[in-house]
Amino acid sequence: MMNKYKRTKKSGNYVSDGYISDDTSETVKYHVQVPETPDNQPMGVGVDNSITARVEEQYVSSSIFTGGFNSPTRAHLMDKVTDSETTHPQMAGAKGYVCQVEGCDSRVMRDERGHDILPCECGFKICIDCFKDTARYGDGTCPGCKELYNTVDVDEIRPVADRGDSPLPLMSPVPARSMSMTSMNKQKGEFDNNKWLFETKGTYGYGNVIWPSENPTGEAGSGSGGSRKPEELQKKPWRPLSRKIKIQHAILSPYRLFIALRVVALGLFLSWRVRHENDDAIWLWGMSVVCEIWFSFTWLLDQLPKLSPTNRMTDLSVLKEKFETPTPQNPTGKSDLPGIDVFVSTADPSKEPPLVTANTILSILAVDYPVEKISCYVSDDGGSLLTFESMAEAASFANLWVPFCRKHQIEPRNPDSYFGLKRDPYKNKVRPDFVKDRRRVKREYDEFKVRINGLPDAIRRRSDAFHAREEMKAMQIQRENAREYELTEFIKIPKSTWMADATHWPGTWLDPSLEHSKGDHAGIIQVMLKPPSDQPLQGDDADDDINVGPLDITNVDIRLPMLVYVSREKRPGYDHNKKAGAMNALVRASAVLSNGPFILNLDCDHYVNNSEAFREGMCFMMDRGGDRLCYVQFPQRFEGVDPSDRYANNNNVFFDVNMRALDGLQGPVYVGTGCLFRRTALYGFDPPRSKERSGCFSCCFPKSKSPSEEEENQTLREKDFENDHYQNLSAYPKKFGNSNILIDSIPIAEYQGRPLADHPSIKNGRPPGALTIRRELLGAPMVSEAINVISCWYEDKTEWGSRVGWIYGSVTEDVVTGYRMHNRGWRSVYCFTKRDAFRGTAPINLTDRLHQVLRWATGSVEIFFSRNNAVLASSKMMFLQRLAYLNVAIYPFTSIFLLVYCFLPALSLISGQFIVQTLNVTYLIYLLSITVTLCILASLEIKWSGVTLDDWWRNEQFWLIGGTSAHLAAVFQGLLKVIGGIEISFTLTSKSSGDENDDEFADLYIVKWTSLMIPPLTIIIVNLIAIAIGGSRTIYSENPEWNELLGGVFFSFWVLAHLYPFAKGLMGKKGKTPTIVFVWAGLISIIISLLWVSITGTDNSSQLGGGFNFP
Repeated sequence: MMNKYKRTKKSGNYVSDGYISDDTSETVKYHVQVPETPDNQPMGVGVDNSITARVEEQYVSSSIFTGGFNSPTRAHLMDKVTDSETTHPQMAGAKGYVCQVEGCDSRVMRDERGHDILPCECGFKICIDCFKDTARYGDGTCPGCKELYNTVDVDEIRPVADRGDSPLPLMSPVPARSMSMTSMNKQKGEFDNNKWLFETKGTYGYGNVIWPSENPTGEAGSGSGGSRKPEELQKKPWRPLSRKIKIQHAILSPYRLFIALRVVALGLFLSWRVRHENDDAIWLWGMSVVCEIWFSFTWLLDQLPKLSPTNRMTDLSVLKEKFETPTPQNPTGKSDLPGIDVFVSTADPSKEPPLVTANTILSILAVDYPVEKISCYVSDDGGSLLTFESMAEAASFANLWVPFCRKHQIEPRNPDSYFGLKRDPYKNKVRPDFVKDRRRVKREYDEFKVRINGLPDAIRRRSDAFHAREEMKAMQIQRENAREYELTEFIKIPKSTWMADATHWPGTWLDPSLEHSKGDHAGIIQVMLKPPSDQPLQGDDADDDINVGPLDITNVDIRLPMLVYVSREKRPGYDHNKKAGAMNALVRASAVLSNGPFILNLDCDHYVNNSEAFREGMCFMMDRGGDRLCYVQFPQRFEGVDPSDRYANNNNVFFDVNMRALDGLQGPVYVGTGCLFRRTALYGFDPPRSKERSGCFSCCFPKSKSPSEEEENQTLREKDFENDHYQNLSAYPKKFGNSNILIDSIPIAEYQGRPLADHPSIKNGRPPGALTIRRELLGAPMVSEAINVISCWYEDKTEWGSRVGWIYGSVTEDVVTGYRMHNRGWRSVYCFTKRDAFRGTAPINLTDRLHQVLRWATGSVEIFFSRNNAVLASSKMMFLQRLAYLNVAIYPFTSIFLLVYCFLPALSLISGQFIVQTLNVTYLIYLLSITVTLCILASLEIKWSGVTLDDWWRNEQFWLIGGTSAHLAAVFQGLLKVIGGIEISFTLTSKSSGDENDDEFADLYIVKWTSLMIPPLTIIIVNLIAIAIGGSRTIYSENPEWNELLGGVFFSFWVLAHLYPFAKGLMGKKGKTPTIVFVWAGLISIIISLLWVSITGTDNSSQLGGGFNFP
């Protein structure tokens, strides 16, 4: 089946440009830019093809591409993407003149600063196509003044703003996307550009991926690509980009010792408990022993992976020296760092405020990383016009915000967080114009926020106005066609949602209709900011369109990273796999458009707090052995959390203790955001030099590999692309789909992601200077192919979601995806920066927090009952790493035992019995030893991790709160899905934009009742009543049993102390407790009172209360 590619001009007419094939046997028809070589010389007079590519890129960036299943791919040229005026030359819909040739409505040629290029002094405006026709087929005269053009070479034409000055070249040389593997070109008998470079010592652009041999005979020396590395590179002392910082032995050795002591104490205690039954309350003893055995088992799963905690640090000065300093291979000092594609995911603007997403985008566009190496992709899974225009507004405001950040070294580069800082903003600022610039930008940002907040009303008013106009047109046509005296009926037209350029929005409409709803709309791609030039573009006084007001950006780089809006196609009857499906769509689209070898994914509410965070992560990826790293995980940090952190929203114990401990093994788990991936690891390949690990039971039960496992763990190596092995790529369409461009991009991404081969010890490296060539310009066929790979049918009969990309089948797709990588032998690294790399928002409301934990726990239950259970892990995974993943899958089941154990003190107080026969010295010594060793371990963890005692205690409290509420519900929901096949749906966690209320922590005091609150509320009430019953029985008894009372009261207070934040959250602010809480409290109190009265009424004992025998 063929999808015809179409584009629309300003008039709205569709023009056919080519064909997009859905069949693997067909290829996309488009022109490829080939550099000038001895066998490829320009013929005749004409316009440089690089200029044509630049103009086509300008057209692509101003067009919105749509398409999908059984529908043509269309490119609609937009005059504007938002009601606000856009000025930056990279911005989609940037203002510019239209060609004056009759019948043509294309835009005139422009340079990188956005200045119009007019070939004639008369100022006649002409586009590139009309100029080519005049130069090639006409007489070379200007259509305006009828005079001959001075030149027909566009490179010699000066922009209007530079008339009278030195010529400003339109652009630098544009080499095509290249590879260092010469076999890629040999297979088809094409001209070998690398061989020509090697033999002639020529160069393309500013770098050469091959080191020319100094031997005039042309014999290949040692080194990558068969060429010899420069001697000065081998003699130069090698410096690492990162290093490990070991925990002090004075802390780590006692820590391991007390772990062993507590293991021994637990073993002795459990042995004593099993051998000493409580015959008076065998039921109470039995439940307590089972719970204690399970708690000991889960404690071991959590504690053993913490035996080798690790700290790491990076050296950014070495990174700059190696990749951004002039060398013989890179004389200009152009950045040799690899590209990074940043993914931002959002789905519902009603729950994820557009202002929050816009601030995240602005922080990404302003990072301290080579501008030409950054590409930002925003996935709008709801297909909302509100998100689309919010992105357009953010791209427009970035024209001012990004140069301001670069000029004054602003931190953080999220404008909302920066202007909300409570510290002195003028500290360490020395430039005299900082105060003026800050005030100007602050005023512009306030106006930007007002525009974002007013977008919903603006879109609705605009749509209502255009809808009324369409109805009037339809009525007028009906009246003209109606006969005289014939009554006309009212015509009802579907209410559409309209864009700023007076055309229909192809995504979800405000009033959903067929093919325009959240689950039924076409795929959409809009390049908001086209790729920047490869050379810095400094601002100057002449750039009136770029300089905004009094903000002086002279000698400040005004380029912006590439920004792309993506909304994948959705159709009824297809499983779109929620966030994991959206991320996989971004992986494919980015591979076609930019193909960065590394991918960083962020939630829409997680912004870049440290502008050098990207460089920090790249220090690990580009270091020795970095080619075996699948991802670099950054800790999650949150703002807007109440000072007491009532519900442990910061998760400091997990991120600073557990994750650092796993970093000493095979690496931390993937937690869903703030993670820098290696693209080829996401593609499902093995790491280089992967080895089998001998597990604990491999000697007794050797594991044989199945053919399917061998196929799954296939490694991507350079030999797969040599002549003898090139046929292996024939199986790739079954794995990655039928996109030839996507498949061809895989070896390029693998090569560009290699560490720098600047030392003989670096294996599988690339030569210096290989990535200084600028990337390929965007063309309409590339964007059309991107539309193809985000269609709803593309993943059919492929391995996307099963072995490739984000893994489907669990609501916690992040943990499963990281587990699959570790299972193939990859390693990961935990990057802990001095300044927080990323910051986000956390739900401080109790109900929202419980629902968030419920989703995580449900995903763990799904993992336990799936093939991703760590028990089934391969031999490439370390044993302790396997225990850590097993603990991730098992922890929700602890809720069953925890719920029973929380009721045991109450049952003990009510029945007058205890879990042991008597509180003898042996039991108390065991209990004391277990408690003391736990406290010592906690203090040592606090010492080597840096968390506070308050963090540790909050974590313990919420462990019990979540364990008795959300975790318990997750177990039942997971069982329903596994056994009954009942699908579970979760709502998005609401992200507060912080502007609705004056109180920053207003959400903390809002009480929203949920059924998850019933178990912990019941535990609190039952324990309080039990304390009253036990106390009254003991006080008024003739033979009081104080041991049983003290034991029961101690454990009841232990339970109540852990549930104190939950009880405080139920009280709300100023005692505004929901009525349902009092209803439940009264109901439970009545039931327990009646039960106790009925039990004591049958006892003839004269004491108050009496005994209780379990039936």
